[in-house]
Amino acid sequence: MTRGYSLEQDLRLLINNPKYSDLEILCEDEKKLYGCRAILAARSEVFDRLLYNGMKESYDKQISFPKINSIGMEIILEYIYTGLIKEDSLTKDNMIEAFYAADYFQLTELQNFIVKIFNSTLKKNSTENYSPIVLSKFADKMPLTENNIFLNLLVEEVAIIPLNTIEFGRLSIRGLQYLLSCTYEKKEPFVTPEYEVFRYSAILAAKQVSNDAYKDLTERLPTLERIRQVENSAQADNKNKSIINHQEVAKELEPLIKFIDFMRIKAVILADFIEPLELIPAKIISDVYRQKAILSKVDSNDIRGIPNYVWDESACGPNFIIEDNGKVVRLPNKFCDNHLSVRAKMLLENEGIFEWDVIIENCTNAWVGVCASENVDYERWAGNQSTGWVLGSYGSFSHYSNMLKYCPPFGDGSKITVHLDMNKRAIAFTVNGTKYREITEWDNLPSKLYPVVSFNYPTQFRIQPHQKY
Repeated sequence: MTRGYSLEQDLRLLINNPKYSDLEILCEDEKKLYGCRAILAARSEVFDRLLYNGMKESYDKQISFPKINSIGMEIILEYIYTGLIKEDSLTKDNMIEAFYAADYFQLTELQNFIVKIFNSTLKKNSTENYSPIVLSKFADKMPLTENNIFLNLLVEEVAIIPLNTIEFGRLSIRGLQYLLSCTYEKKEPFVTPEYEVFRYSAILAAKQVSNDAYKDLTERLPTLERIRQVENSAQADNKNKSIINHQEVAKELEPLIKFIDFMRIKAVILADFIEPLELIPAKIISDVYRQKAILSKVDSNDIRGIPNYVWDESACGPNFIIEDNGKVVRLPNKFCDNHLSVRAKMLLENEGIFEWDVIIENCTNAWVGVCASENVDYERWAGNQSTGWVLGSYGSFSHYSNMLKYCPPFGDGSKITVHLDMNKRAIAFTVNGTKYREITEWDNLPSKLYPVVSFNYPTQFRIQPHQKY
């Protein structure tokens, strides 16, 4: 292209070009780049202070950045010279280096752009969530701070992935430490039960020590699902057996211990699976037992934070549109006369009390409730199935087409709160602030349930954790 037609293209000719540069930039990986000190100083106050401070750096032809990789520095130069970054310049392999360098040079707009591209890439490639890898890179490069926008986004993304589905090696010990620290005692969505948090942490620590320790601990710590399937006595043979490389594993696990809430783990699991490993200081275990004894109440909800209620695009009828990060579901037009169904991703099982709000943002004939984990036909109305229990906007509840009057009708703008007590296998509803009775007629609720709605065009639902005022 002929010079003079595009300022951006002309300035790109200057990037890392020794012909037009008067400064050598030595990076962490010892790679040498080139820059024009006047342009660098004009675009970055940090460069200005470094290059025009009247001291040695003002006259040297070389400046060194021992903590900034050349990959990150190249992106800094591109942004400083042209004011923008091509999206394909940023990948999961260089985003953290670029963000770190942008933070160092106080280029806030570039930081925001990197976060925006990362977020956009995740949405485009939802089946390949590489946020655990990027969080690990972040933890290796940057300090743990509360107000870092990139860290907050990474933690938010990893927190909604069950830890037992993340392959070992994709999330580092330090990355896991950042995740647990940022979610500890916080009211943010988090999907992993606390026992599984401990299990993943302990096995990951063992993997850092040796393959034998990794295999040993994997056998000694079954998944929560496996524990629920077998008798606890099946683990008795392991109680007096020390794990391989016991002290080394305990040392690797130590940074994570203070961010695991053992009060959220059932006492029987602590006694039968965790305490015998002797990886946790005895005082922590005894304090948990003491607190549980003093409280003398049902165990805490076994998932930290608040449940992440979003609609499940893999468990719904045809043509549904799920948007607003999974919180809103609707149909674009009327595809059929039948009611279609969609469930949420949040599995509700075993003990505990679960509450969530469903807001009807547009309504013709809406149904809200729960469905079983299996044998649900999402191309049909849930209230006509043996696996569905729902309350309708006409004020009646229905299960397997058995309908009874329950409350006054409701419509557009209504907020329905579902109260599900899995300890008693009972359900009740609050409609627009008025709570109604438990539906004792529903005496066959299974041990695993999902939130569900049924509707036809133009109804639109929003789901969210129960908002208590």
